[in-house]
Amino acid sequence: MRTGVLWVPDWPVVAALAVAGLDAHVPAAVLGARSRGGATAGHSVVAVSAVARSAGVRRGMRRRQAQERCPELVLLEVDDARDAREFEPVAVAAETVVAGLEIARPGLVLLPADGAARYHGSERALARELVAAVAEHTGYECQVGVADGLLTAVLAAREDTVVPAGGARAFLAGRPVGELVHAVTDPAGTAAVREAASLWWRLGLRTLGDLAGLPAPDVHSRFGELGAWAHRLAAGEDVRPPARRRAEPELAVTEELDPPALRVDVATFAARRLAEQLHALLAARGLACGRLRITARTEDHELVRVWRTDAGATGGMSAARITDRVRWQLEGWLTASAAGRGRPGGPAGDADVPDVAPIVRLTLAAEEAAPAGAHQPRLWGPDAGEDDRARRALGRVQGLLGGDAVLTVALQGGRVANDRVHLVPFGEDVGPARDPGLPWPGALPSPAPATLLVAPVPARVLDAAGRDVVVDVRLAMSGEPAVIAAPELGHATVRGWGGPWPLAERWWSPDGGARRVYLQAVLDDGRGLLLAAAGGAWQVEAVYD
Repeated sequence: MRTGVLWVPDWPVVAALAVAGLDAHVPAAVLGARSRGGATAGHSVVAVSAVARSAGVRRGMRRRQAQERCPELVLLEVDDARDAREFEPVAVAAETVVAGLEIARPGLVLLPADGAARYHGSERALARELVAAVAEHTGYECQVGVADGLLTAVLAAREDTVVPAGGARAFLAGRPVGELVHAVTDPAGTAAVREAASLWWRLGLRTLGDLAGLPAPDVHSRFGELGAWAHRLAAGEDVRPPARRRAEPELAVTEELDPPALRVDVATFAARRLAEQLHALLAARGLACGRLRITARTEDHELVRVWRTDAGATGGMSAARITDRVRWQLEGWLTASAAGRGRPGGPAGDADVPDVAPIVRLTLAAEEAAPAGAHQPRLWGPDAGEDDRARRALGRVQGLLGGDAVLTVALQGGRVANDRVHLVPFGEDVGPARDPGLPWPGALPSPAPATLLVAPVPARVLDAAGRDVVVDVRLAMSGEPAVIAAPELGHATVRGWGGPWPLAERWWSPDGGARRVYLQAVLDDGRGLLLAAAGGAWQVEAVYD
């Protein structure tokens, strides 16, 4: 099945300029809060107009740096609701050409291309029709791409091209692995995908072709559902694999609004209750849905819009995230800006968008509902209802044994793996003793080990001649590690190693502080070890997957 994507470049800036009544040629950028160590650390640029980009402004810049590059830059605040509300006329315009479209995120529309391409003569002709319809009805410029698979189609839209059938994998192979972020349809999942892409880059998986070349089961076992999602996209496949199980019947919840709702806050109040009911139905059955269909019924007609949920990248839709999408869509239907009246750059009183009467019935439906991967209802995880059962159980234990009887792990600053673990009472918002967002010179390089040993295991590091490997004060090694010998790990041949890395902490203290040398070793059985030497003796402190 061929996938089409309609993309409006720099949509957050385009929408913000339209609402502010500013000309599209004004250099502008949208600012969003940056997160550091779980706290808001300031604002940075999250979207840039083409005019500002030509002046040197880039995403990720701080406010002051962006203004230095372009003194006349107009700064606008991020607003997800505004972006979704202003995008509704674009979706309506696209529907005049193709039926059955999905909104992936404001600025990005997914659409089935097979039937529409046959109707219009070719995929390129379909793209021209979509661009013309959006320009005619909204005044906005857009780009269209058609390809096999979601990621390929999104990147094709960014280049305004059509990828021939069967050419998706070759089209993606040489692209940086970080371009996976363009396929994320939920802003909440962007940070997780960026972090994973950064890790893959450090592991040597620099391109999408590198990632696609790995065995799919290995990627899934090491990186979980996010890894499986990324692997499928990198291979040019669709987000959801062909169903191996019976698809579940559609789940839907409906509420009659009496009196009818004409204001967004009134309709959103009802939408929140429906979102909680729908999420509870999905959680109770251990299901995930691929699409969320929002239906609003007025006395005269029915309004329907479908949103992509992006469950593969972010682990499913919470009730709050469902509510956000419904609220955004209701604002698009109920506000005057969604009807195209008085929008700068667009025609006043767009005849293709009817006046919206009060909403009398609201329905939410989970489409493409299927078992959440191989998930079954369990103690932990989103398919258990956002960990509700686990929280109740742990709360009961704390009630019996005290708050400090149940601890959870948080990240704190430090230079070695065991120093970065911070145990806090479950449910308490306790700040870390050391800020993880600060620079920690001398810290071990990523990735972090998967398992920290409770008690380090004494070990010997031997060279090829069977002699102990010793590191002198100048960090010169007496020989290359060839064998690791440990009572609990046995003898294993070293296939590769890295280091040594010195660590001297609190060297100014009277006792001289702590001085250690770290070494990473990969064994012939695939295990990775983190070893530390202090006082001439080696010990295993952690194990890598």
